[in-house]
Amino acid sequence: MTHQSATIVEEDLHAYVDGLLPETRRAEVESFLAANPKETERVRAYQKQKEALRALFDPILDEPIPPELLHPQRRWSWPVLRYAAIVAWITLGGTLGWLLRGADSRKPDEPNGFARQAAIAHAVYSPEVRHPVEVGRDQEDHLVAWLSKRVGAPLKPPHLSQLGFELVGGRLLPGNRGPVAQFMYQDEKGQRLTLYVRMDPGTKGETAFRYTHEGNVGVFYWLDGPFGYALSGEMKKEELLRVANAIYHQLNP
Repeated sequence: MTHQSATIVEEDLHAYVDGLLPETRRAEVESFLAANPKETERVRAYQKQKEALRALFDPILDEPIPPELLHPQRRWSWPVLRYAAIVAWITLGGTLGWLLRGADSRKPDEPNGFARQAAIAHAVYSPEVRHPVEVGRDQEDHLVAWLSKRVGAPLKPPHLSQLGFELVGGRLLPGNRGPVAQFMYQDEKGQRLTLYVRMDPGTKGETAFRYTHEGNVGVFYWLDGPFGYALSGEMKKEELLRVANAIYHQLNP
């Protein structure tokens, strides 16, 4: 490791992605990245993640300002302080944990709220280079047993190799109705899909596929027995539907 690479730390890389470095320091980071292809790949993943999150959350800027902030009292009330704390938390990087717990202005108990949570989880984790999943496909049996236990029902992650996608692994996420499982898939070009699965014990029968999109992330979501599924990916609607159909038929032979 050169002296220069030793002086470039993680904070420099994040500041570079956010455009917060002075010109001299930025040049040093760019020189470091030119000599370290793996770090360059990681920075590109950070940039892609930032773009995806901006696409998801920029529409919030058009929402009306809460009345409490338009007409502040001399002494701030608890609701105002709570709102300010939420804004600060999101700004500081707590967005995922907060929104996946259900802080969604579009009522996350509704299907479109579930789909939005799936899109957020996809946007956050699919660009990851080093840690896209908690448990990899080399431990698939352990992954399935662990997630099934936490979700509360036996899960069957579909195999999509005939469509060119291989299982990367999965992770456990918080949902507004309890634990949620996320399975990630990747094709030979590096394109990723995520399948978001939760228990929906109050549902009966089956529902048809519904489609929505959040920024560049398209989502097909449906209910099937006690489960809710949401397939997310940055691809054309028709291509994503083809994968969703394959998953449905595999889970319902």
